[in-house]
Amino acid sequence: MSILEKAKSEFIHVCDDQGLDLSRTITIHPLLPRDAIGDAEGNFVIKKGKEYVIEATFDKARGQAFTGIACEWNGTLEELLSLELSDIRNRGIFVASMNAVLRSLGLVTGTNHCRDEDPTNCGPEIAGQLEARFGSKRFSLVGLQPAILKALVNHFTKDFVRVVDLNPDNIGSSKYGIEVWDGQSDLPRLVDWAEVGLVTGSSIVNGTIDDIIRRFQDDNKPVVFFGNTISGTAALLDLDRLCPFGC
Repeated sequence: MSILEKAKSEFIHVCDDQGLDLSRTITIHPLLPRDAIGDAEGNFVIKKGKEYVIEATFDKARGQAFTGIACEWNGTLEELLSLELSDIRNRGIFVASMNAVLRSLGLVTGTNHCRDEDPTNCGPEIAGQLEARFGSKRFSLVGLQPAILKALVNHFTKDFVRVVDLNPDNIGSSKYGIEVWDGQSDLPRLVDWAEVGLVTGSSIVNGTIDDIIRRFQDDNKPVVFFGNTISGTAALLDLDRLCPFGC
């Protein structure tokens, strides 16, 4: 069973335990970059139109997800639970909605992206927390987030950081003195080199999370996820997650 299917199974149990009426509705709409991250300055992927943030609302609670497909959706909890999760559009809808529902129940925090100056401050905060937990290790960043990569390089030096990404526009380029490796073909050597994996939470939507977790687990290396997208899944499955300023 995939990580997302496991999360779905746990989510169904939560809905049953909480006695949620499955006819209650959820609405989803895509966010403009400013709506998602405010006046944040920097090279954020959402500003380039390569990824989008969709926001779900359930009982006044909001939950978001990064996805490659901007979409709108309106449906009931019952319809949500019947979505076929092999489709990336449906995965984005399901993850954002699950985040919103769990947020409404008080079972998760940080379901929405941080805004204004916080996205810039996030990288140094994550680097500091990683050092406090693991010391000076070799950290692999799975999913290029420029502010986080910059902070890792500044904090640990470029000798202790590697990065992979799926965007062909990034692969082979140099970011803060680090060559961006291919997130598919170079993932095995990244895992082999690393001592700790720092993985984008959007991997739960783009479908890469299971392979990433398996490779790190096979090498007995810890994985820490970052971001708001994986907030609900991390809470349900007790996955390690950092999101210092998620709101």
